[in-house]
Amino acid sequence: MLKVGVLGAGHLGKIHLRLLQQSDKYELVGFYDENQENAERISKEFGYKNFSTIAKLIHAVDVIDIVTPTLSHYKCAKVAIKSGKHIFIEKPIANTVEEAEEIIALAKEYNVKGQVGHVERFNPAFIATKNMIENPMFIETHRLAEFNPRGTDVPVVLDLMIHDIDAILSVVNSKVKDIHASGVSVISDTPDIANARIEFENGCVANLTASRISLKNMRKSRFFQKDAYISVDFLEKKCEVVRMKDAPEVPGDFDMILQNAEGVKKQIYFTNPDVEQNNAILDELESFAHAINTDTTPVVTLEQATDALRVAYQIIDCFNK
Repeated sequence: MLKVGVLGAGHLGKIHLRLLQQSDKYELVGFYDENQENAERISKEFGYKNFSTIAKLIHAVDVIDIVTPTLSHYKCAKVAIKSGKHIFIEKPIANTVEEAEEIIALAKEYNVKGQVGHVERFNPAFIATKNMIENPMFIETHRLAEFNPRGTDVPVVLDLMIHDIDAILSVVNSKVKDIHASGVSVISDTPDIANARIEFENGCVANLTASRISLKNMRKSRFFQKDAYISVDFLEKKCEVVRMKDAPEVPGDFDMILQNAEGVKKQIYFTNPDVEQNNAILDELESFAHAINTDTTPVVTLEQATDALRVAYQIIDCFNK
C-alpha cells in the first residue's frame, strides 16, 4: 500500500479523503489544509490526521494528492516533486500552460509519476464506448450546469468545458488546426457560457458548449463517424451506439432500412452497451496507484492534461479577441 497525503480539504478534498481511506491500494496518512479552523473541524469529525505544514505531510508519504485551488497547483506540485513524491493533481493541471510545462519537466528530472484528475475518462459510459469510437469526424458536446458560486473564480472553459476538451483529445488522433469560440459573462467576471469549434488537421470538427447558468444539468457528447453514431451521457451514465450496415437482400419484418437518393440501402442497428457502474474518482486514484506499482504510464498523463489546458486557453484567447 502506498502512503498518501491530501493537500486541500475543501468540497472535493473531503471526497478524496473518504475514498482514499476506503481504498486497499493506499494508506491514508493525513492531510493539510491552510485553513486551520476547517482542518481541525474535519480532523475532529472524521479522525484524519491533520498536519501543521505541507512539508511535514510530504515527508510522511509516497504520494501527494493535490486538491487545492488551481492557483496553488504549481506551487504544491513543485514542492512535492522536489521531495521525490509522486503527484495526483485535480484538473486543471495548473493555472497556466507555462506552469504545467514546468511540472512536466520537474517530474522527469526527479523521476516521479504524475496523473491529473480528468475524471470523465473514468466515467463508465465513456469507458463502455471508447473502444468503439474510431476516427470520429464530427463531435458535439453539451456540458450544462445549474449556477453554483463555487468555481466562478475561473472561466467556464477551465471549470467545465475542459472535461470535454480532454475527452475529445483522447479519441481524436490528430493535431488541432484551428479554433473559433465565443463566450458571454452573465453573472461572473469571466464567461459563464461558451461555445467553441475545434478543427483538427485530419478534418474532424468538434463543437463544444458549456454553461454554468443553465436551468438543468446536462453532460452529453455525440461522436459521428463512418457508419456509426455514438452517444454518451456522462450525467446519466448511459450510452447508445447506432450502426449502419449494408441491408440484407431480404429484410426482416422489423429491420429498419434506409435508402439514399442513389438507391443504396442500409440497415440501422441500435445497441446499448453494458455500463458497469463505478466510483470514477476512486477508480482514477487507484489507477494511479497501479501505474506507480507497475511502473506504467498513468491513464491521464501530465502531458495530456497540459494539451487540454493549452486548448482551453486558445479558446479563452478567442474571447479576448
